[in-house]
Amino acid sequence: MTSHQPPAPARIISGRRTAWLVALVPLLLALAAIALVPEGEREARPTDNLPEGADSTRAVALAERLPEDEGLVAIVLWTSDEQLDRRQVAALTEQAGALLPAGAQQGPPLVVADDGTAALVPVPMDSAGSDDAAGVQDLRDRLREDVPTGVEVQVTGPAGIQADIEQVFEGADLRLLLATAGVVALLLLITYRSPVLWLLPLLVVGIADRLAAILATNVLERVGMAWDESTVGILSVLVFGAGTDYALLLISRYRDELKTTESRYHAMARALARTTEAVLSSAVTVVLGVLTLLLSAIPTTRSLGVACAVGVVVAATFALVVLPALLVLFGRWVFWPRVPHVGDVVLVDSRSVWRRVGDAVARRPLVFVVATVAALAGLAVGATQITTGLDPADQFLERPEAIAAAERLATSFPGGTTDPVQVVTRDDPDAVVAALEDVDGVASTRVTAQGAGITQLDAVPEAEPGSDAARAVVDDVRRAVAGFDATHVGGGDAQSLDAREYAERDRLVILPLILLLVLVALVLLLRSVVAPVLLVATVVATYAASMGASWWLFRSVFDFPAMDVGVPLLAFLFLVALGVDYNIFLVTRAREEAREHGTRGGMLRALTATGGVITSAGVVLAAVFAVLGVLPLVVLAQLGAIIFVGVLLDTLVVRTVLVPALALALGDRFWWPRRVGMRGQPPRRSRGTVRPKRSAMRRTSSMSTGRGS
Repeated sequence: MTSHQPPAPARIISGRRTAWLVALVPLLLALAAIALVPEGEREARPTDNLPEGADSTRAVALAERLPEDEGLVAIVLWTSDEQLDRRQVAALTEQAGALLPAGAQQGPPLVVADDGTAALVPVPMDSAGSDDAAGVQDLRDRLREDVPTGVEVQVTGPAGIQADIEQVFEGADLRLLLATAGVVALLLLITYRSPVLWLLPLLVVGIADRLAAILATNVLERVGMAWDESTVGILSVLVFGAGTDYALLLISRYRDELKTTESRYHAMARALARTTEAVLSSAVTVVLGVLTLLLSAIPTTRSLGVACAVGVVVAATFALVVLPALLVLFGRWVFWPRVPHVGDVVLVDSRSVWRRVGDAVARRPLVFVVATVAALAGLAVGATQITTGLDPADQFLERPEAIAAAERLATSFPGGTTDPVQVVTRDDPDAVVAALEDVDGVASTRVTAQGAGITQLDAVPEAEPGSDAARAVVDDVRRAVAGFDATHVGGGDAQSLDAREYAERDRLVILPLILLLVLVALVLLLRSVVAPVLLVATVVATYAASMGASWWLFRSVFDFPAMDVGVPLLAFLFLVALGVDYNIFLVTRAREEAREHGTRGGMLRALTATGGVITSAGVVLAAVFAVLGVLPLVVLAQLGAIIFVGVLLDTLVVRTVLVPALALALGDRFWWPRRVGMRGQPPRRSRGTVRPKRSAMRRTSSMSTGRGS
C-alpha cells in the first residue's frame, strides 16, 4: 500500500511528542481567558436596532438631544369591571401624584376614560438609569402595594414593552447554553454510542463557544459596534452547530484511518490532511457569508455578522487543532465499545442504507432529479404567500403584562395612546401642530418635551398600534410635515414601516452578494464551473422550500400572523452558508474517490462513506438552531424553525438524493472544465460494493486496496 506523506502541520498537531502541547496550551489559554477576561460591554442606545438614515431613526436621535430627555415613557393603567367611583378616583389621583419625578412641580395628570372603567397616567422613566427592566418592575411593585380595592393596575407603554423584552433575555444566555449543550451531548451519544468519545468534542466545542463570546464581544466593543442580547445567543448556537459538524467530520475520517493504519498518530495525520480542505473551505464560505451583514442598514445586524465570523474562526481552529491533538492523546479505547482495528472494512458494503440509496439513484438519476426538484418547488409555493412585519403584540410567544395592558387600554382610550406617533422638530412647533390638526385619524396632539430648540409632539391615533389604519396615520402625518426641513416622524408604527423598507433594501443588496461569494468559493475549491453552479442552485432551492414549508407551519400550527422582517435575510444567510457545507463535504470526498474510481463510482463511494456523518452533522445543526425556541421571542423561534426545516431538507433530500443524481446524470461533465476521473479510462459502472476490476488491478497496485481513504 502506498501513501503520500501528510503535510507538516498535520504531523505536528498529531505527533507523538507534540500532540500534548498542541492540545493543552490552547485549552489552558482559553480557560484562562474565560476565567479572567469579561465579555465586552456597551451601553445600549435607542437607535441600535433601527435602520440608519430612516426618518424614524432621525426622530429618535434628535429626541435624545433634548436637554431633559426623560427616556422611555411607561403608562400606568388602572382598570375596573365597573365604573370607578369618586373614592377610587381620589385614591388613584394621589397614587399618580406619588409617581412625580424628582424636581417636578406638579404631578402627571390622571386621565379617566369616558366609559369610567379605566384611568391612566404617563410616567417618564429616568434616562440615567442603566436598567429599564428593574425600574419598571419596581414601579409595578410599588403600585400594587397601594392599589384600591376592586381596581387592577398594570404598566405598559414603550418602557413597559421594552422592560418585558429585557426580561425575556434575563438569564437567557445560560438557558440557551445549557439547552444547546444538552442537545449536542444527546445527539453525540446517539451518534457514537460510546460512553467516553462524545465528551471530547463536546468539551472542545463548549470551550470554543465561551471563548468566541468573549472575543466577539470585545472586538465589537473595541470597534464601537452595537450589539444586543440576541447576538451572543445566535453566536453560541452557530459555534456549537458548526464546531460539532467539523468535529463529526474529523472523527469519522480518523475512525476510517485507524482501520488501515496501526499508529494512531499517523492515522490522525492522514485524517487531518484529508479533512482540512473541506473544513477550511466550509469555514471560509461561512465567514464570507456572515460578513456580508456589514452592508446592513441596522447596527445590531452588522455586529451579528462580525460576531459570527469570529465564532466560526474559533470553532474551525479548535476543530482542526485542539480536537485532533486531544484525540490522539487517548488510545483507540476512546471509541469503546466500537473500537476500530486494522483490517476492519473502511467503506460499508451494499447492505448500507446509504449504498442502497446511491444504487437506487444511480439506476434512474434523471427521474430522481425531476422528482426532488418538483417536491422542492411544491414546498416553495408557500413562500409566495409570506407576509412580513410583526406587530408589538405578536412579538412574544407568551403574552407579557405590557401587551395585555395595551390591549385593555385600547378598549377605553384611543388605540394609539400606548404608542403615539412622535413628531420631533427644530421647526416652529406651532406651525407643526397646526399641520397635524388636519390629519385624519389623529385623536389628539400635545407637546411632551421641549428645549434647546427641539420640540417633541405626540400625535395619538385613534387606531390600535400595529394596525393598517395606524400605519396609514403615520403616512398621513409624514405627508403633513413634509414641508418642514427639520421635522422627523417616529414612534412604533413609523419604525415598523421603516424597518420593512430597509429590510427589503438589505435583501436586495446582501442576498445576491452571498450567492456570488459562495459561488466563487466553490469554483476556487473545486476548480470547475458546472458543479458550483448546480450546488448553489440546490441550496437556493432548499431555502425557498424551507421558507414555504415553515410558513405553512407558522400559519397552520403556531398561528403566527406574520414573519418578522429580519428573518428572511438571516435565514437565507445561514441556510446558504451552512447548507453548502454538506455539499462541500460530499463533493470533495467524491472528487477524491473519482481519481481512482471515476465520477460514478466516486460519487457512490462518497455517498456511502459520508452518509452517516453528514446526516448526523445535519441533525445536530438543525437541533441546535431549534433550541432558539427556548427564548419566548417569535423572531428567534421563527429563525430557528426555518433553519431546522431547511437543514433537514438539505441533509436528507438535497445532499442524499439531488446532488448525487445530478452528478450521476451528468457524469464527467459535472466537473467541467476540470477532469477528475481516472486518466485514460472512462468512468466505471459499479453495483453493490465498489471494487476495482481485475484489469485495473493489473494497471496499478495502488488501486488494488479498494479503499476509500
